[in-house]
Amino acid sequence: MTDKPVTLAAVTGAHGVAGEVRLKLLGEGLEALRRYESFNQGALTLAKLRSDNKGGAIARFAEISDRTAAEALRGTALTVPRAALPELPEDEFYHADLLDLPVVTDAGEGVGRVCAVENYGATDIVEIEKPNGKRFMVPLTAQAVPEWDGERLTIAADFLE
Repeated sequence: MTDKPVTLAAVTGAHGVAGEVRLKLLGEGLEALRRYESFNQGALTLAKLRSDNKGGAIARFAEISDRTAAEALRGTALTVPRAALPELPEDEFYHADLLDLPVVTDAGEGVGRVCAVENYGATDIVEIEKPNGKRFMVPLTAQAVPEWDGERLTIAADFLE
């Protein structure tokens, strides 16, 4: 496990005139975000957080005092170090743990790297980028991905594009 930053939310714009911002929540939502006092390596300290009743949140950061400063945060990802995330049961994982892992076939041939993890409802899907820049997707099932760890992700050769 690396200590790379993990994005939990993104600022979508200013809210009001007092420096509050609207957030798009990623991951497990508002309650998961409340666990953290600061974001972006301590650059933003959470002073207040509430639901916007639309699936997002409204936040105030101690360092942001007016609408102009809040507007300047638009597009900012709110991150915490991977080590700050809670431990998970053995059969669960964070998508961030898969990102940038080297990918090999079950025969040991290099394929590329994991560039994204998506979920469209049925199961998690890993997107793999080959050295030539082309990408393909593989379902994160035991048949397609027989194993993975912190060092690499192995895919069955039948799923190689």
